[in-house]
Amino acid sequence: MHRNADLIRKFYTSFQAREADGMNACYHAEVTFADPAFGTLKGQEATSMWRMLCERGRDLKIQFGNLHADDEKGSAHWEAWYTFSKSGRHVHNVIEASFSFQEGKIIRHTDRFNLWRWSSMALGPLGTFLGWTPFVQSAIRREARRGLERFIEKQTA
Repeated sequence: MHRNADLIRKFYTSFQAREADGMNACYHAEVTFADPAFGTLKGQEATSMWRMLCERGRDLKIQFGNLHADDEKGSAHWEAWYTFSKSGRHVHNVIEASFSFQEGKIIRHTDRFNLWRWSSMALGPLGTFLGWTPFVQSAIRREARRGLERFIEKQTA
């Protein structure tokens, strides 16, 4: 296994155990993370997001596979099952991840998933009927960012 594929494996193995420190040890200090819910996060924002998800994900279950990597780029398929706290609804999110590496760490991590599909599960009928609209997708991103900002404030207080 290429060392960067092993790095991706360590990242997701730590996520399965909800060990944010292990996940974040795989990231370069100047990491950039992006996904449809949070948008683009840099450095501490990204590491805090994983810490928040690990701490809040009481019933979180993670599976991953299809790891590929070389010296510069990598990819993985992963899935998450959890209860969305705001609605109490069960979510099964299917994600394709891509990575770039620098100095033996992940410098760029992009997760791709269908935000409309996610909103249908997490928000129920509202997400099913309106989750495809830019208005609802923007509201999802704003709420995700607000939650992360509050989490970071509590950590630094």
